[in-house]
Amino acid sequence: MISSADTEALLPIAESLIDDFYSFDGARLEQALASAGDSKESLLYYQGWAEGGNYEIIERKHCAVKSSNIVSCPIMVKDDPMLALAVDFFVTDTFEITFEDRRVSSVETSSNDLPIYYQARDWVRANMPELVAQPCEGSFAGGPTPGICAQAMAEGYRHFTASDAYPR
Repeated sequence: MISSADTEALLPIAESLIDDFYSFDGARLEQALASAGDSKESLLYYQGWAEGGNYEIIERKHCAVKSSNIVSCPIMVKDDPMLALAVDFFVTDTFEITFEDRRVSSVETSSNDLPIYYQARDWVRANMPELVAQPCEGSFAGGPTPGICAQAMAEGYRHFTASDAYPR
């Protein structure tokens, strides 16, 4: 049986992982994810995307124990893709960190992106494929240029906001 003291000991490890992610140092994050299996590739890609998208922490809530081996860390960020959509909204990314023997075994992320974000993404892919096809190849599946993809998508979102497709 896992004690509450053992569970509480996971919090500083989770907080450190968040530090590693927002350091935008891939080697540092990769080391923190040494035991994270399949999560490593997607989280390293996401870190590159966040760096390219100029993620800036607006509010960093403390990580909280969700269950005996899962810690949840919500981080509110300002980023270029959302700024390009000209909406007054900051996204909260939540990192769900699963532990095995006090080691990070997996990390899942989720965001509370607005529907307009997905509408813009689909519009860019349909109307400006030449802008995003190469830089976003392998997007969130180990693609080689996540930062360039984030920048290209933000550029596409600016075109979307200037188009007739943008809801006013």
